[in-house]
Amino acid sequence: ILSWSANDPADQRTCLICGDRATGLHYGIISCEGCKGFFKRSICNKRVYRCSRDKNCEMSRKQRNRCQYCRLLKCLQMGMNRKAIREDGMPGGRNKSIGPVQITEEEIERIMSGQEFKEDAPEHTWGNNGDSDHSSPSNGASEGNQPSPASTLSSNRSVEMNGYTAALRDQYINTSMSTHYQLLPHLFSYAAQSGLLAPQPRSLYPQSHPLVLQLVAAEDLAPLATPMLIEDGYKVTQVELFALLCRLADELLFRQISWIKKLPFFCELSIEDYTCLLSSTWQELILLSCLTIYSSQIFGDLANVTAKYTPSDDELQGFSEDGMEVMERLIYLFRKFHQLKISNEEYACMKAINFLNQDIRGLSNISQLEQLNKRYWYVCQDYTEYKYPHQPKRFPEIMMCLPEIRCIAGKLVNVPLEQLPLLFKAVLHSCKSSLTSYRTGPSPCVTTSSGN
Repeated sequence: ILSWSANDPADQRTCLICGDRATGLHYGIISCEGCKGFFKRSICNKRVYRCSRDKNCEMSRKQRNRCQYCRLLKCLQMGMNRKAIREDGMPGGRNKSIGPVQITEEEIERIMSGQEFKEDAPEHTWGNNGDSDHSSPSNGASEGNQPSPASTLSSNRSVEMNGYTAALRDQYINTSMSTHYQLLPHLFSYAAQSGLLAPQPRSLYPQSHPLVLQLVAAEDLAPLATPMLIEDGYKVTQVELFALLCRLADELLFRQISWIKKLPFFCELSIEDYTCLLSSTWQELILLSCLTIYSSQIFGDLANVTAKYTPSDDELQGFSEDGMEVMERLIYLFRKFHQLKISNEEYACMKAINFLNQDIRGLSNISQLEQLNKRYWYVCQDYTEYKYPHQPKRFPEIMMCLPEIRCIAGKLVNVPLEQLPLLFKAVLHSCKSSLTSYRTGPSPCVTTSSGN
C-alpha cells in the first residue's frame, strides 16, 4: 500500500470509488482510507452483501455507507486487487508491486454472491480466526435472505461438524461473554440450515437473555411528552406543523442522548466515538423508534394533527422527486414493520446494531466497535430464532430493514425543509389508512414478548 505525503501534489487526487480525498495507492488503485478498509474487511471476512434497490446505488463520500453491495461492486469494477490483501489480515499489502486487476463480470458475480468463498472452504471444518462474521449488521443479508454462514477458517482451531454440538455447548454454556460466544448461534443455525444437523428445539443461550434485558432497560418506553392534541375545527398551518415536527425531533434526539449513557457498553468506547456515532446515526435511530415503540403516537396523534393541515397548490406542485421517493420508501417500511410486529427486545437489538456502525468516518476504535456490533448481531439472531421458531426468515427480514432505514435517512436530508409538513402528512395519511383497512388486532408495530 503506497501513501502520499501531506505536501505531495498527488494528495489532491480523489478516490476512484467514492470521490473522497485519496490517501494513496491501495490494493492497486487510488483510493481513500475508508474504501481501502472497507474492501479489506469485505474480502478478509468473506462478506456477502445485498442491494435493496437495482445494484446501481450512488457512490459518494456521503452516500458510500448506504449500500455495501454497490460499494464492493465498484471496488471490484475499478480494479481493486483482492490478491494484494495479506492472508493474515495484518496491515500492509501482500505485494506492493501488484497493480489494478481487470476481472470478468462472471468473476465479479462469483465474489458478490459468495460462491468463490464457498469453493475455497474445506468441506467439514469450521473455526474462527478472530473475525468469523461476514453478515454483520451493516451488511444486510446474503443471497436467499439468510445471514451468511460463518465460513472463516483456521486449521489450528477447526471443529469436526459431526460431533461439535454437545462439545461446544459444554465448553461455553456457563462462561461469561467472550470472543468464543459470538460464533455459537451462527454455527448452530448454519448447521440446521445446511442439513448437517436436524433443527431441534433449544433454549436461549444464557448470555443472550441478560444482554437483551440490559438493552431494553436502556430504552425510554414512556409516551412522548410533546403535546399533539388539536381541538376540533382548528386549521393547522404549515409553520405550526413544521414547529411541531421540530419539537418532536428535539425530544426524540434528547432521548437518544440519554439512551447512549445507559448502554451496557457505555464505558467501552470513547466520548469522541460516541459523538461521531450519534452525529451519523441520529436520524436513523429516530426513524426506527417512530416505526416501533412510538408508533401509536406517531401514526395516531401526529397523524390527526397532520390531517388538519391543508397544503397549498404551490406546495403540492413543488413537491420534489426526493420527497416522493422518501414517501414511497417510508410507506413500504411502515407496512413491513406492521407485518413483522417487532418486539421491544428486537427493537432494542436493532437499534444497538444500527448505532454500532464501524464504517462511519472518523472513528478511533473500529475493532472494538466491530466486536460490539457482532455481539448484538448474534444476540438478536439467537433471541429471534428462539422466540419465533416457526418463523425461520424473521431474523434476516428484520436485519434487511436496517439498510432501508439508512437509505431513507440519507435521502431525507435532500428534502427541502419547507416540504417536510407535506411529506409527513402524505406518509401518515397513507399509513393510517392502511391500518384502518386491515387492523384486526392490537398495536400496529410493537409487541412485548413475555418470558425469556
